[in-house]
Amino acid sequence: MSLLRLSLVVAVLAVNVVLALTNPTTDQYLNFIQSELAKAMERMEQATPEREGSLVRSIFRRHSQELLNSMIRPHTVRRNFGMLSRFETTVLGTRVVVIGIYGRFVPIEGVDEAIMAIGHRGL
Repeated sequence: MSLLRLSLVVAVLAVNVVLALTNPTTDQYLNFIQSELAKAMERMEQATPEREGSLVRSIFRRHSQELLNSMIRPHTVRRNFGMLSRFETTVLGTRVVVIGIYGRFVPIEGVDEAIMAIGHRGL
């Protein structure tokens, strides 16, 4: 085996090890969903009067963990592929698909729709 091929094999193995070590967990996914909900609440607040916005913000802060544990966690399936994970959640009839890789999340389908459904439901 030439030095170039050996170096290439070592580099590919190193990348695979890094991806496997940084493969997101379900708890990290839930933190991602919580931050996306917080961003959506901010956007929603900008479109609502100040009093209503502060009420929604306070409800969200107090109940976001309950929301995650009752509506998101039980309806989430994680498929671990070693180097990446596929998270699928069904919330309020909306299918959400997110890929987690290298500690990051890439929404594939339904994130905005689910956030709008949760927001309209009033948390």
